[in-house]
Amino acid sequence: MRCPRCNGECRRYGFATKIVKSKRGEKKAVKLQRIQCLECGVISRVYPDYILPYKQYERDIIEGVQEGLIDETVSGFEDYPCEMTMKRWRGTQK
Repeated sequence: MRCPRCNGECRRYGFATKIVKSKRGEKKAVKLQRIQCLECGVISRVYPDYILPYKQYERDIIEGVQEGLIDETVSGFEDYPCEMTMKRWRGTQK
């Protein structure tokens, strides 16, 4: 693996747990691999495709809100993001 900051060689540096919210209000704990750069020393997490860094919700939910497919009226999203969060994801502050 390569460092996201300097593109240096990295080594495994343990795991971190992240709670991710998915459809139907389900929460799951995801184990993320941590890596440390041997050149600059930065420690990073390796995220799977369905999780975005610094976000609580799965990528599908965030992209669905951004594309206008998910809003407060969509059933099946009992624990959907609050209205202000969805506005921020859309890039609009009405």
